[in-house]
Amino acid sequence: MRPFSPALLAISLLSSLVSLEAEPLRLQLPTDNDALLREKPEEFYMYVDRNFEGQISKPWTGGKYGFVRTLRRTTEGVLGTRFHEGVDIAPVKRDSGGRPLDEVRAITTGVVAYANKTAGNSNYGKYVVVEHNFGYGPIFSLYAHLSDVSVNPGQRVLGGAKLGMMGYTGAGITRTRSHVHLEFGFLLSLRFDDWHHKLYGSQNHHGIHNGMNMVGIDIASLYLAHQENPELSVPDFLSREPVYYKVTFSRRGPLELVERYPWLRRGDHQRPSPSWEISFSASGIPLAIAPSNRNVSKPLITYVRTTQSKHEYHTNSRVTGTGRRASLSTRGIHYLSLVTGDFPSK
Repeated sequence: MRPFSPALLAISLLSSLVSLEAEPLRLQLPTDNDALLREKPEEFYMYVDRNFEGQISKPWTGGKYGFVRTLRRTTEGVLGTRFHEGVDIAPVKRDSGGRPLDEVRAITTGVVAYANKTAGNSNYGKYVVVEHNFGYGPIFSLYAHLSDVSVNPGQRVLGGAKLGMMGYTGAGITRTRSHVHLEFGFLLSLRFDDWHHKLYGSQNHHGIHNGMNMVGIDIASLYLAHQENPELSVPDFLSREPVYYKVTFSRRGPLELVERYPWLRRGDHQRPSPSWEISFSASGIPLAIAPSNRNVSKPLITYVRTTQSKHEYHTNSRVTGTGRRASLSTRGIHYLSLVTGDFPSK
């Protein structure tokens, strides 16, 4: 499997042409649970067990995408401060022992990029990654906590093809909370193994298809938007995502991420400049990359959305500070290094 090829580098840089040339997503749901599209989210999402200020609950909202977990009381009210990068889809069929009987299927046509069949090697348990090519760089779907994987890397699958069975493999998942965790997004770095080794020193079992190397978008909102407009592209969908912060850093050459996803480009990338500026969503999705005339000796936050509560609550702990004051945390610096490729090889 090749995450990108010379053909991808020849894709038009204009977002309008991306929309004209892109293949339709043709999204399908990964299981028979279609409650999301029937406006019954409480039947679609798997709940989480919550104890907040002594109150025990099982909110289905904890299965949504976004900052939906680890509630904190702040000056802006009660906020979810822990980010959930995908959606947890509840089963619709169980056997007499409570085990799910739902097939998990590819949400659109693609090629199996990775299949982890050893549950103990990941918090995702047994999981499958499928690569999709719609004409603007590889997009990936990930299906986690499976009880069984029935495909192998390199296998082409059509939308609706069986990938495995829903289960409860992985960290912290019980039989009662069986679900499939679905993510949809893009790849950050082909050198992920070097980055992982530098930071953790431990074995990376999953190569570039480690979940830490894939940034997920709001797949539930994409399903709903796709239902209204079947011609919607991923770049068009992300153009609606608000920018939470921008980071400027020294320019040391071309960026791998932009070569793989040229629709991220803003401005003239051919003109010399001392730095790059990346716009990020609150969850850390790179939304735009532009040359900057600012000289910086280290990464600098050059824009942040004003908030009353701590920025770390809104940014997966990558940004610290409040209001208009903000800086990258150690976690944010590590994440930026992965996005930009600014780390040494092993």
